[in-house]
Parts: sequence; C-alpha cells; structure tokens
Amino acid sequence: MDAHRSTYAETHLRKPDIVMAPERLGAMHQNRISFVRSLIRKMAQQHWQVTKHEWLLSPQGFGHVIYKLVTPHDVYHLVVFCDEIADEERNDRVIAEKWDVTFALVLGDVDVDLLTRLKANVPLQEAGRNPNNVLVLARANKSVRVFEHLVSHLSRGEQPNQKELAEVGYILRTTAVYGNGKFGIADFKLLENNVDFNQSFSAQMCAVYLLRQFSLDWVHYLATETGGEKAISLHPELQRYLGVGNATGLGMAPYLINHPCIVDQWMFAREMALAEVLHHRVSLNKKLPLDYLLKKAVLHLEQVITINEVQDNLNHIAVSELKGFANNLDNVLALSSTWEDVVTQAHNMSLEAQEILLSCLMEIHPELVDRFEEQMNCSETLSLPSGKKVQDLRIIIEGCYQWAIGTDFTKPENNYWFWYRSQDKEEPRLGIRGEEKGEDRELPLDIGRQVYRLYHSLLKCDKTLSLAEFLVEHPKYRAIARRVWTLGHKAMGDIQMNVLHKSSLPMHLLRCKLAVFGATKFDPRSDRWVRVTFFQGAPLLDEINDGEWLFPLLPAEGESE
Repeated sequence: MDAHRSTYAETHLRKPDIVMAPERLGAMHQNRISFVRSLIRKMAQQHWQVTKHEWLLSPQGFGHVIYKLVTPHDVYHLVVFCDEIADEERNDRVIAEKWDVTFALVLGDVDVDLLTRLKANVPLQEAGRNPNNVLVLARANKSVRVFEHLVSHLSRGEQPNQKELAEVGYILRTTAVYGNGKFGIADFKLLENNVDFNQSFSAQMCAVYLLRQFSLDWVHYLATETGGEKAISLHPELQRYLGVGNATGLGMAPYLINHPCIVDQWMFAREMALAEVLHHRVSLNKKLPLDYLLKKAVLHLEQVITINEVQDNLNHIAVSELKGFANNLDNVLALSSTWEDVVTQAHNMSLEAQEILLSCLMEIHPELVDRFEEQMNCSETLSLPSGKKVQDLRIIIEGCYQWAIGTDFTKPENNYWFWYRSQDKEEPRLGIRGEEKGEDRELPLDIGRQVYRLYHSLLKCDKTLSLAEFLVEHPKYRAIARRVWTLGHKAMGDIQMNVLHKSSLPMHLLRCKLAVFGATKFDPRSDRWVRVTFFQGAPLLDEINDGEWLFPLLPAEGESE
C-alpha cells in the first residue's frame, strides 16, 4: 500500500508542504467525501428507513422520544431525552452537567429494561455507564432564540423571520458526540465489521442527522400544543436550511496530533480524489455546474454571520475573488487543458477561495470522486523496522520534516505555549510557558520540537550506528522515532505545524477536522473554539437523496412563504 502511495504521490498528488500547511488546513471546506455527504449518499442508495417509534413528551416538551432506523443489514434506535433546565445551566463547555437534550444511538431493539437503564444514564453523560450496544452517546443545547422564535410564529400560523434563522442556522447544537468506547459504550472494534457504520465517524454523523429531524419535530409538536388548529408547519425550504449546530473547543485539536495516520489517510483520500479531477480534461459541459457552484459559494459566504473579525474579513476577500473568477470563467477555461490548469490560474486567490474552488471541482465530478469515500480508514500502528541505521532516519527527517528541523527551538517564541489537561474535567487547555500553572502536566503534542531534538541527537552519532543501539542509549526517542519513520513513508505525513509557537492557531486544526466531517458556516468565537453547522441544506428524512447540497443557502424570498 505505502509503496503504491509514494509512487502515486511523486507523480500526481500535491506536495505535503502544501496540503499539510496549517493555514491551508484552516481554510478547508466540505466536499463530496466529507463524512456527512458520504452518510446521506449511503442512506439514499441503500434506502434506509427512519420512523418515529415512540413519542412521550409532556405538553411542555419534556420526556423521551425514540426513532427507529432500519437498514438492509440491521435495526437501530435513536433514544432522545428532553429535560427542563434553567438558562444558567445551559453551558456548552465540557464542565456542564445538564443539557436540554441527551441522546444515544442504540444497536438493536430498545425494550423496557434497556430504556430504564438509558433513562438513568444517558442524561448523566460522562457520569453515567451505558451498555455496549450504545454506539453513540451525545448531548445538545437549544439555540433558545431560534427555538422560541419558531414555536411562537408557527403556533400563530406564521412562517418565521428568515433573518432570525440565518443568524444561527440551527435549533439544537451538540456539545459532545462520543463514539469511542468511553463510559461503557461500543468501542471502535465493535464497528469494524458493521457494514452500516464501519467508516470513520459514520455512526456519530448518523446520530446527529437524526437529531436534526428531532429538532424539527420538537418545535412542530410544541407549536401544535400551543396554537392548536392555528399552528402550521415550517416551510420545507426552511426546514432544509436548518442543520445541527456544534460548539467545538481545544479538545478536538489533540485528536489530530495523536492520530497522525488517520489524518494522513483522510487527507490522502481527499488528495487522491482531487488528483483524479485535476488531471481530467476540461469539459465545457461542466462550465454551467461550476459557474453555479461558484456563485452559490459567494452567496453562502455573504450569508455567513460571524463575530470573528478575521474570519469575516477572509470571507469578504473570498467573495470578491470568487466573483471575479466566476466572471472570467470563460477565459479561464479557454486557457486550460485540464482542471489543474484552472487551479493554477487561481493561485493568486486567498486560501479560502482556493479551497472553495477545489470543493466545487470535486462536486462536479462525482464519477471520479465518490469511490474514495471508502478509503478513509487505516491502521494506526507506528513501527520502526529492524536493521536500520542512524543515517536512514536522518534521511527521512531531512526529507519530510524540514518544517520541524528548520525551526530554532532554542528561541522562546517557538516554545511559547504548553498544552495540558485541567485537573477538574480533564479538559485540554493552553498555558503560557513560565507564566501559567500546569506545565508539569504538559501533553506530548510538541511533535515539531520532539523531531528537532531527535534530529540533533542523531547528528551527534556515527551515521552507520544501528538505530536499535541508538534507541537503547536514548530510550526517550523511541516513540518519536517510530512516528517519524511511519509518517515519513506516508503520502501526506504529519501536520506541518509547531503548536508551541506564539502565533500558532489551534483553530486551523479544528477547522480541518470539522471540514472532513462536513461542517459548514465556520464561526470562530475566539482563537480556541468555534461554532459550525452540520447537515445545513441536507435533504430531510422523508426525501433522502444523493443530490448536491454544498454551500447551503437561505431560500429566496417567496420560496418559503
């Protein structure tokens, strides 16, 4: 596999120093093989069926609801608990102990005994203990403003104010979606042979998609309870526009660093799909679909509301660039033989605009792209073969880790931050080295610095010395040596980012993972956490299809009347 990958990479793929640069990772957008898109495509192709199985809510909207999911291979249930909480208890951070909604995706049937156990444990989240037929454990809070706006308007027989919906874009936002064997739930190993959910994060994405339907059913139920016969349903176009929000903080960043083989595989699959497109000849019958998507992306960015001045400015720049590019598309295509030529003509655009163009090009070639959705899984084993010399490892470092060894880690600005876990909630945090407490609990996320130290230690040795002997004398380098050797032989390798640097932005890492998942509407709330939306624009449960829903838009005035 690796031999094939490196050969292909040398001749077709973009170079790792381009793909794995943090600034470009921090500009990524959803594409056809992002997890949300792959899930909906699979549901459509295999005709998955979802029904409302049980609805036991009080007139105030509290209680539990169960949805039944039937695939060609198995039966699952999403069990949702709705609890009344005070406004001051609604906290998106991991320190929260109460939520508006808690839910679990369960393999198999839910009998009375299981429901009783779930009811006692799911609302407790981390503090509870669940059976291992629970595939996903999660929680969500209301966007109180959108929730109340929808219920009040629909109960009076009125459609809501679109502007109110556009400012948020969801009814519920998740604050954690677990699917990793914690708290007694199913481990990854249990899903390896599950044909429905054996792809990365597919079970979590399915749970969130079903939650989106619940959020719509919930406001409709309360509107009817409040308004009776006057109540109406939200227009389908507006239902599609509403997704599920997500609040993500620093906790996601360590995942990307601690699972380098997975990140390499995600990016490799995307780059393989992109390479297929870029080396395809330009076809004029793709001009109209590309023009449509570019203009749709412009409208999408214009509709994105963010409090973050930096992101807002990036969006404005991308809008201007994409408008100019779309207006000049005839000339661009006339000067291009392949789609790679088109991308080359966009190199002067911002990374945000470039990444949007790449997503558009992947979108118009499903026949080239979609098959790579099955290539997102991989082994995470880090290994170092026997019989290697110091020189062998030095060559790998000099070829693949220039970004690390070219950094002077004796300078304070390159060691400014340290990562650690808080003692109360085990929450990943950043501290200023030498100024803040927690340095004694520093997490080993400093891959660049570790490679730098390994390399300079190797330089002091005879290059013919066996690596085994070197590591016996320097056992502290065993882990980083295995990582360097393994990732150095992969197509994309490590993320090329010194996370300790004073100007390092963890947001780049969050954005990358969220884009792979398929998030849209990036709204950084600081340099350490971001709000996004999942399944915005996606088909509703009663119309699941394999259509295009890139860059979700508010319906045009009149469509939702």
